Amino acid sequence: MWNPWLLTVALATSSSSVLAAQPAAQAPASVVAEGRNTATETSHDGVVEAVRQTVIAAQVAGAIVKLEVKAGDAVKAGQVLARIDAHAAEQNAIAGDASVRAARASLDVAAKDFERQKQLYDKNYISQAALERAEAQFKATQAQAAAQLAQAGAAHVEAGFYTVRAPYAGLVSEVPVSVGDMAMPGRPLFTLYDPSALRVTAAVPQGAATPGATGLARIELPALPVAQQWAKPLRATTLPAADSATHMVQVRFDLPATPGLVPGMFARAWIPSQGAIDARVYVPTKSIVRRAELTALYVIDPQGRALLRQVRLGRVTGERVESLSGLTAGERVATDPQAAGRQP
Repeated sequence: MWNPWLLTVALATSSSSVLAAQPAAQAPASVVAEGRNTATETSHDGVVEAVRQTVIAAQVAGAIVKLEVKAGDAVKAGQVLARIDAHAAEQNAIAGDASVRAARASLDVAAKDFERQKQLYDKNYISQAALERAEAQFKATQAQAAAQLAQAGAAHVEAGFYTVRAPYAGLVSEVPVSVGDMAMPGRPLFTLYDPSALRVTAAVPQGAATPGATGLARIELPALPVAQQWAKPLRATTLPAADSATHMVQVRFDLPATPGLVPGMFARAWIPSQGAIDARVYVPTKSIVRRAELTALYVIDPQGRALLRQVRLGRVTGERVESLSGLTAGERVATDPQAAGRQP
């Protein structure tokens, strides 16, 4: 005989068996929030400087007739940067060479005459006084020849001032003149710096500028790509003088070679505070969820469920970001927020 109650029990039993056979939802991929006890750091604003930077100025007056380089060009040591009108200087150099040739001719005549006078003296044809007068004439002509030679050399050196050359290999950062401008002694023509040696100079309170603290400093370069924003200084040098108004000292941090870094860029020097310890929590940057004004991440509870939780973030260090609030060390966070959000 057909019994509807037995059929209902059988269907319920069958449905329970099917549900039991289905696997439990798999927890999304996750990592444990990393906790670290680190020394507290304080930031100090600084600026990138070139260890070797030169303002090249004119040494002579004259019109600029040619500029060989422009801002941004890389130059070698001794390379010509500009040429100043040197017609007058070249004529002076030519006149000096002619004077040297004339002085040498006079010196040859005086040397031969003095030699003849010595021979006549040896044969007692002239007196001792006549020989001394001949020797004095020879020495005077010799001195005049040396003076003419020195003047010609000075004229050639001055003529060389009309060709401006690079004192060392580097980059031209500024060219404040144009062709046709009048160059005057002391007027800047170029600004040149060596890109292989850069540093960050920061004003630091005198109490924090201890060798132990500055030697552990880190340099942040916000203008560079994320992978290059942090640098470890090669050395730190504290200048032996403090500002009387602010009681700050200048600390220079020599940097390793960093592509894209130029003088004038903003930088921060992070210096550890003496004796201060701070517990910090770090999570992967890829685990962060940003929705409008919400900054959150998915926290995995003990049952494997992904729960969205709002957090407040701090500094980014490489592929990690500091969590200032909303998370404690040891909790698990989902590394794939999209997959965690789709979890039933």
